[in-house]
Amino acid sequence: MKPTLLILAAGMGSRYGGLKQLDQMGPSGETIMDYSVFDALRAGFGKVVFVIRKDFEDAFKERFIEKMRGHIEVDYVFQEMTDLPDGYCVPEGRTKPWGTNHAVWAARKAIREPFAVINADDFYGAHAYKVIADYLQTIANDSTRYAMVGYPVANTLSEHGTVNRGVCNVDDNNKLVSVTECEGIAKTDGVIGYKNENQFLQIADNARVSMNMWGFSPYYFDQTKTDFLAFLEEHGNEMKSEFYIPATVTNLIQSEGATVKVLDTSAKWFGVTYQEDKEQTTRRILQMVKDREYPVNLWS
Repeated sequence: MKPTLLILAAGMGSRYGGLKQLDQMGPSGETIMDYSVFDALRAGFGKVVFVIRKDFEDAFKERFIEKMRGHIEVDYVFQEMTDLPDGYCVPEGRTKPWGTNHAVWAARKAIREPFAVINADDFYGAHAYKVIADYLQTIANDSTRYAMVGYPVANTLSEHGTVNRGVCNVDDNNKLVSVTECEGIAKTDGVIGYKNENQFLQIADNARVSMNMWGFSPYYFDQTKTDFLAFLEEHGNEMKSEFYIPATVTNLIQSEGATVKVLDTSAKWFGVTYQEDKEQTTRRILQMVKDREYPVNLWS
């Protein structure tokens, strides 16, 4: 069975400003999501599911559904704050979404096969889709042998500001031990690092980071619900706490015996964390089109 690609597209992009998921980056008006789906299709994925906000539905359908029809099966689900396990409700005054793993959980009724998770605004590169598609086709629907694609942190920085990354602790067998969320990472005087309580902590250039490209079986939805219940018990009344994928993955590794293979890739990641990143991203895509890595019009 072909795996499914799950694209997390419900975020506004606060640092970038606006709905960057709809920004045109390719020569024929393609968005980064268009390239993600195109790469996934070439890699062997059979379906794509988008997680969107309900107020994004009309714009999404106009931009994506029709042009992808006939190329790959397309579905979408909504990430809604009120989508909580029985017995829980949104605390009064909370407006912040519940986080990336809540977005994954929102797709629990739309996916019945091994699947990869990606961000809507990250360009992961064709090879990354190939390595994770190949891996997903080796696992069963109840497997806990998960995977993620790891990128050297030096290849994931922005020239226009700091970035947040999940820095990976990997063992000698290329298995993930844990992920530490680090905020405000930048390269300063040739050294990569971030500040923590006024202390600068260095990160090795080749340290692998998670760019939220994960591979799971459908059983992950059941495990996510269990972890989400624990999260809500501890943080459900808070206004800003978020339920992140790396936190659940770390919990599953440490307490449930799950494994996560870190897949290396020759692909180069880039994205649009800031509005100023758009020009560089557009330039890189145009060069790949000139090099015939992609057609001028993806869906013609």
